[in-house]
Amino acid sequence: MFTKALLTTAVIGASLAVTTPASAHFDAEAAKQRIASLKATAAALESDKIVHLKANPGQIAISGCFMQTKQLFVTSGFDSVQVWNVRRPEAPVLKGTLPDVLFENEAMNCGERRTRNGVERFALIGVDAVQAAPGDPEHVNVGGGELIVVDVTDPTAPAIRSRADGSTSTHTVACVDPVNCTTAYSAGDDGVGFSIFDLRDLDEPHEVDADSGEADVQPFESPTAGHKWNFDAAGYGTHTGFGGASMWDTDRPRRPELVTTTGLAGRGDDPEFEGWNDFILHNAFRPNANAFKPRSAPSFANGNVLLVTEEDYEQPDCAQAGSFQTWWVKRLNGADTAIVPLDKVELADLGSFPSPVGAFCSAHWFDYRAGGLVAAGFYGGGTQILDVRNPRDIKPFASSVWGASEVWDAMWVPVYRDGRQTRARTNVVYAIDLVRGLDVYAVDVPGDGRGAEPARSDRAARSGGGLDTVRVVPMGVAGGAIALTGVLLRLRRRRA
Repeated sequence: MFTKALLTTAVIGASLAVTTPASAHFDAEAAKQRIASLKATAAALESDKIVHLKANPGQIAISGCFMQTKQLFVTSGFDSVQVWNVRRPEAPVLKGTLPDVLFENEAMNCGERRTRNGVERFALIGVDAVQAAPGDPEHVNVGGGELIVVDVTDPTAPAIRSRADGSTSTHTVACVDPVNCTTAYSAGDDGVGFSIFDLRDLDEPHEVDADSGEADVQPFESPTAGHKWNFDAAGYGTHTGFGGASMWDTDRPRRPELVTTTGLAGRGDDPEFEGWNDFILHNAFRPNANAFKPRSAPSFANGNVLLVTEEDYEQPDCAQAGSFQTWWVKRLNGADTAIVPLDKVELADLGSFPSPVGAFCSAHWFDYRAGGLVAAGFYGGGTQILDVRNPRDIKPFASSVWGASEVWDAMWVPVYRDGRQTRARTNVVYAIDLVRGLDVYAVDVPGDGRGAEPARSDRAARSGGGLDTVRVVPMGVAGGAIALTGVLLRLRRRRA
């Protein structure tokens, strides 16, 4: 069992490039093997239909999000929060950095608010275990359970604006409406519930009490608590976690109503759907949700397909380590278990390259592009582009895998018009990599006639190579962080 002091020391040590990442408190041999596997090769295994454009090293990167009304991208990592100008998607420009020792903020979340003085822009940080910013030494957090608001209205000077305690896990925190972010939900805890944060006053955010008749602050109950909230265009939130996925009506965001769940299959208890949840359903998204047609055939046109990743990072077999899945949302009329499985693929099913050895290879964060392509991070399995145009038959489309790499997220860069994000996406993908930082790719999207070139290609911006030709995060830093990740991930509570 880690003490709080040891946990703090471990995180800060990793972020400050401790040269020996595995101390006596870690499994030193396992850490050595993990780092050795990452150093094994610097070459990229890249399929056709995808081209690496640019490497942006320098951050031990974990998650990212795009602003709604300005072409800004915010990334969060073990060592910092960074703000990027993405006016030219193929060549993001770093504008500002907030040094911030943090574990883990696995889902960077962007929010905005229109005020008399203009648009305020901010990022929500969920402190899962430890947080310490050199510019805010009075507020070191050891133990997690906290939401932090980082103001990025001036992208050159990101700064911590406020904090709020939470009664449940803040492993992730998400705005219900990123355009007018007044309410956010926490990951929550299995068997306990989740927290709702009132953000109407960004200087004094606070947790909403689910039951004012009892002492202290009561969380909200959920049958699937434990990991992530994703909100769709129709006003429904999907809560993924240990118990599968549940969908909620969030028209009243501080009083959400449960609509339906993924039932036994989502909990991993249905023998007909073995392996659909061996640990957690990680995150989800329902494209074209406004077009939902109940009891219709599963298709994106009918708005009734739920995309999901299932994570199982402790499984070393890439045929079982965590899958990307499609589910059929049959009804939204209050039926208990109206979301049923359609298809799933593990990394080994994609067959586009040799499975990594000694690396995490679970599906992780993903992003959907209208037309049927998904960009997904598979940890050591790299950046995968999946063809989900037929939700009953997921197919590989393109992939890029670096030998020294750990991709946590992959995101399509939005199309902006007049400075405002639209629902359209470019053919540029950002891969957020614990080792490499931020990688930029162009994908040969079917039908756009562009090939694997961005709309305004800048060939001079291309790095032209991998870790052997660009300056990357020092392995002392990355190795320490990765070894730490392997240990701390296992501190997450698994179901009994």
